[in-house]
Amino acid sequence: MEPSRGGVGGGGRRWGEAEGDAAEEGRRGEDGGEVSLREWLDRPGRAVEAAECVHVFRQVAEAVAVAHAQGVAVGSARPSCFVVSPPFARVAFIESASGSDASGSCSGSDASEDADGDPDPDPDPDASPPLRRRDSAVPGEERAGRSFPLKSVLAMELSWYTSPEDADDSAATFASDVYRLGVLLFELFYTFETMEDKMRAMANLRHRVLPPQLLFKWPKEASFCQLLMHPVPETRPKMSEVLQSEFLNQSRNSLEEHEAALRLREEIEEQELLLDFLQQLQKRKQDIADSLQGTIAFLSSDINEVPHQQSTIGHCENFLSDGDKEVCSGTVEEQSDCGSRKRFRPELQGVDMEENNRSVEECSRTVPSSELIQESVLSKSSRLMKNFKKLETAYFLTRSKLMKQVGSQISSCDRVVKNTTGSAVGTEGSSLDDFSLERQYGTRQRGWVNSFLEGLCKYLSFSKLKVRAELKHCDLLNSSNLVCSVGFDRDREFFATAGVNKKIKVFEYNMIVNEHRDIHYPVVEMSNRSKLSCICWNSYMKSHIASSDFEGIVQVWDVTRSQVFVGMREHERRVWSVDFSIVDPTKLAGSIGTIRTRANVCSVQFQPDTARSIAIGSADHKIYCYDLRNIRAPYCTLVGHTKTVSYVKYLDASTILSASTDNSLKLWDLSMNPGRIIDSPVQTFTGHTNTKNFVGLSISDGYIATGSETNEVFVYHKEFPMPVLAYKFSVTDPISGQEIDDQSQFISCVCWRGQSSTLLSANSSGNIKILEMD
Repeated sequence: MEPSRGGVGGGGRRWGEAEGDAAEEGRRGEDGGEVSLREWLDRPGRAVEAAECVHVFRQVAEAVAVAHAQGVAVGSARPSCFVVSPPFARVAFIESASGSDASGSCSGSDASEDADGDPDPDPDPDASPPLRRRDSAVPGEERAGRSFPLKSVLAMELSWYTSPEDADDSAATFASDVYRLGVLLFELFYTFETMEDKMRAMANLRHRVLPPQLLFKWPKEASFCQLLMHPVPETRPKMSEVLQSEFLNQSRNSLEEHEAALRLREEIEEQELLLDFLQQLQKRKQDIADSLQGTIAFLSSDINEVPHQQSTIGHCENFLSDGDKEVCSGTVEEQSDCGSRKRFRPELQGVDMEENNRSVEECSRTVPSSELIQESVLSKSSRLMKNFKKLETAYFLTRSKLMKQVGSQISSCDRVVKNTTGSAVGTEGSSLDDFSLERQYGTRQRGWVNSFLEGLCKYLSFSKLKVRAELKHCDLLNSSNLVCSVGFDRDREFFATAGVNKKIKVFEYNMIVNEHRDIHYPVVEMSNRSKLSCICWNSYMKSHIASSDFEGIVQVWDVTRSQVFVGMREHERRVWSVDFSIVDPTKLAGSIGTIRTRANVCSVQFQPDTARSIAIGSADHKIYCYDLRNIRAPYCTLVGHTKTVSYVKYLDASTILSASTDNSLKLWDLSMNPGRIIDSPVQTFTGHTNTKNFVGLSISDGYIATGSETNEVFVYHKEFPMPVLAYKFSVTDPISGQEIDDQSQFISCVCWRGQSSTLLSANSSGNIKILEMD
């Protein structure tokens, strides 16, 4: 009886289970290098392993048998309709439900299209959904490096796997499925060198003519292949007979052994992979642990250093007690009680004892108790914890400098030891070197702890910026009151302001701070022809102040006479910055020579201890240091900013601070980098906003003040990258009197009042405030 036609997926529960298994195999194959059975058979240099080939054949045969048990002829049991997944050559069917048609192609068109490429007008409503289709099984082009063009093979595969009785396009039958299994068995056990050999052998196979090599090497397989391809369909075995045949059952044991070996090899490879992963993980964690051990070592060293430092600090009460004993015994002692020094003599013992007792009482009142100290520490600790991560970064960054210095000295000592070639003198010398290095390292360590402690104390010394005074002035003749520069005179008694209103105004500091007035008037007011960009007081001549303007003119004014007495017109364009030398106040940057630069100069400052060196901030993102005795090229270039350098300031002779419109300040140490180009700042300060405007920069006793385009003043300390304090200028609406957020306003300049905690600041609207750290 001829079986009914229908798709492979038609109706049965067991086939539905096979469908799920095939989908799962496909998902695993996509992750593990799954290929079509056609590609697997024709891959170059494929070695024929009997157990593996029988294993593949058995899986295909079992799939066909499941379909036959449901009364369905497969019709498309061809290699291109199956995929193989490593490592155990698992086979999964990929044909769609409509693929039972012997004339259909599971490789050339979608299941919903006929041979002409048109959609199927009457799909089977009872057919199950397709198992899945794999695009990689049907590539349109020949793959590089293949012996056989896949596209050509796929075109001929249909004729190779068509049984003689199906040549007239009749429906697929159970017997024709068995015939196709015979062709598959032949391809599994015989490989070809060239495409011509394969085409010749497949043509002979239609007549059941097998290659002699196959008959000689695989006689059982060749005999079973001829049985499956018998020209009389009724003579071919049924699928149940195929599965129970001696050919498949005799190979089962060897197949199981082969699969067990493959599983063992896979498990070993997995264990090796796990071992390699664990070893790599262990190495990385060990590197981290070694680094942490080094970190913990110098942390412990620093922790031990703190009690040592504390032990050297005399407690006031104990010291005074010991002083009493020595005074009673008639000794002479010099002591420091609460900051005072007194020397006792025996003949004045009675008089001085009374005074000393009063001093002890005063000291007991002024020295804080342990409870007060603990309370102060707790209050500062909360501020410290808020910025703990940044302080940690600053600690390790600064601490690493000491380690590098010590490491370089150890390396130099090692070189000395090697050069001595192990002589007795060399060994003794190296011991002395190690001893001196240990002493020097201890000195450096204590110095570093003191430096960091000083910076930490200064960071925590102040909690806010408060307004001490606000300069209230009115300039009705100018629409813009942008203040570009402010500065204090030599004695900090007066300060001057200058800006786009073309005026230099001089105010008396004490009058602004102590007298509350509706409007503050300057003691001196001097008018300029152009907008002013910068002013600088002479550190020697109290009444002299230099200015630069937008027309490129540099002038020196006599404040007492309210007039210019020196004018310099060497510049052709706007001069942004002007600076008097502190060492030689007769020298003004720009008046003793011409330095040619490729980009605009935005800031200039003399080195504080010499009048022969200056630093220049440039619009090409760099800082140049020049020796004025040789101005052809800078002796040092600082590279690190990404936008215009708007300010440069010397902290000391070897340390430069720079500000840029890249939202950062950078600290440079010239002594640590003797080369001509320095590209590594020792500290980068961020937190303020500065992308396009000049916002001011000033330094006082390690504190750094700068403005922000958020209309805020920021204060940093040189030891730490984050702001210490900040103050925002308020903007009041002139009509409603309420505070508003005017994003167009920004801080335009700042200036410390010498080495003090008082800061003069101004913004773009002309609002000037005297702030004080509290």
